[in-house]
Amino acid sequence: MKTGFLAKLFGIVAFFAVVRLSFYAFKVGKHVPPRPVLLSDAEYRLISPQTYAYVHNQPRACAKRRHVSVVLLVPVAPDNHAARDAVRKTWGAPGPDTLTLFFLGLHGDASERLRVQEKVEKESQTHGDIIQMNFTDSYRNLTVKTLMMMRWLHAHCPQTRYGMKVDADVFVNTFRLTRHLERCPRTRFITGSVIGDGEPRRDRASKWHVSELEYDEDAFPPYVSGAGYVFSWDLAGRISWASRFVRAIPLEDVYVGLCLRLLDVRPVYAYSLVPYRGNLFEVRSLEYDRCRFAELIIVNGFGPSELVSAWGDFTRGSAEC
Repeated sequence: MKTGFLAKLFGIVAFFAVVRLSFYAFKVGKHVPPRPVLLSDAEYRLISPQTYAYVHNQPRACAKRRHVSVVLLVPVAPDNHAARDAVRKTWGAPGPDTLTLFFLGLHGDASERLRVQEKVEKESQTHGDIIQMNFTDSYRNLTVKTLMMMRWLHAHCPQTRYGMKVDADVFVNTFRLTRHLERCPRTRFITGSVIGDGEPRRDRASKWHVSELEYDEDAFPPYVSGAGYVFSWDLAGRISWASRFVRAIPLEDVYVGLCLRLLDVRPVYAYSLVPYRGNLFEVRSLEYDRCRFAELIIVNGFGPSELVSAWGDFTRGSAEC
């Protein structure tokens, strides 16, 4: 009797999950890919990684680790040494299935650049995990950095299955991540916290301001939050190609969504039924809870010391959840 009731209950829950996901797929499907229009050389030069030169590169990082299935691509400011060290001590430590690399531009303050760069040089020599190009590292240049990561992954890691763009202030449950990807598509696939109702902010005082000159539509196509998302290796090359046709905007996650629309690729919502119903990519800041975090892939909003502390507890006890 009890078994039959539980089976019916699970069936009902699964039915509504399918309905929800089907409705979401319908929403995503409304966006028709635009006709490609080649950018002018001047427009493309602003965002193309080919415009810039490497200061530090690790072209053989993937070749040295042939069985890596996920390359974790971490964009971080050049002076944020503490964040990089915290990632190295936690989810970014070398694992059997993952490789972590940090992507940097140059420090924006010319008077501080030499001091910061000297520390980056030593860090790169010690850890061998820094990839840096000579553009100014700033919020509005995150689109350039994202294309830099895509192009680098496509060029140097053809044997890997997935890339994951993830911020340094994010908790990443790499154990849950690799298990989840075992049953995910290997091509034309991207997943994360999908935003399907985004609109451009026209307020010039907003950090996320986008002018009508930069983007003249009233709504954004579906895109995945830039805090952390996973994509199949082939999409790195496809997005790099699409950038030749998509005008730059300063919102890097939206920009990826615009490239996906051109490619007619639908971002996938990573949804879990039990025990914690909701998105596996949690972009809100949550109070640390070992067993809840064990069922998620990312949680946003961790400072370096918080990340190290939470990770220590997580790795000691999450198997008991």
